[in-house]
Amino acid sequence: MLEAQDYQCPYCGEWVEASLDLSAGDQQYIEDCPVCCRPIVFDLRSDGVDWSLDVRTEND
Repeated sequence: MLEAQDYQCPYCGEWVEASLDLSAGDQQYIEDCPVCCRPIVFDLRSDGVDWSLDVRTEND
């Protein structure tokens, strides 16, 4: 199950859309910002129904 979610880059402040795979449960992964190319840590929490996304810099 894919879900689209807007997030704000913690480095450059630009709003970007991410495609999230909710079928895999809780996940933590790194993707580069498509605007400033800096690494963003994605922390996705999902119980199969409800979910939340937190993004932060690598140093946080």
